[in-house]
Amino acid sequence: MNSHVNMAVGAFLGTVFVLMSVSIASEGIFHSEAPEKPGFAIIAEETTGEAGAGAAAEVEVDIKPLLASADASAGEAVFKKCAACHTIEKGGPNKVGPNLWGVVERPIASHEGFAYSAGMKTFAEANKTWTYDHLSYFVEAPKKHVPGTAMGFAGVKKPDERANLIAWLRGQSDAPVALPEASASAAPAAAPAEGAAPAAPAAPAAPAAPAPAAPAPAAPAN
Repeated sequence: MNSHVNMAVGAFLGTVFVLMSVSIASEGIFHSEAPEKPGFAIIAEETTGEAGAGAAAEVEVDIKPLLASADASAGEAVFKKCAACHTIEKGGPNKVGPNLWGVVERPIASHEGFAYSAGMKTFAEANKTWTYDHLSYFVEAPKKHVPGTAMGFAGVKKPDERANLIAWLRGQSDAPVALPEASASAAPAAAPAEGAAPAAPAAPAAPAAPAPAAPAPAAPAN
């Protein structure tokens, strides 16, 4: 009887030993540290949206300084983008858009015989003529500069191309409008001629001579 009890107890203890050994071994193999904070951390990569990037990139360019060095003959080539919708010759017919002879400083929405959109008519109420600036902004992005316009044109995005185009349009007139005067403050300093020595720096001003000492006061008369 005692032998059976001893065998049962031995088997039980052996089983417990095996289970504890397996548990300890598993803990050593598969142990992982508990996180400092429970849950899952979701890290989102910071990205700049296309709209934000586009807004940051959009910078209005003053076209007037570029007109002084614009290439009008190159502007004629740029006008080919407009020729599908506009004629340029004097007395030419209207097409999808109005004839553009004499367009610089022409009253907006005024060309005879053309049916302007409501958006263009509204724009004309506040902006009377096609100034150099209005032409530049409109040619760059028609629907942005004149909301509601029927002009379906992607625009000329490069400032130098717009300057060339506007310089050429200026010449398509009986009396071309004068070019805008460049700001004197914006003009860069003239560079020295090639091979010439740079201008010497201005000499410092000479220090002022010290004032003569005042004479000693005379002794009082007795």
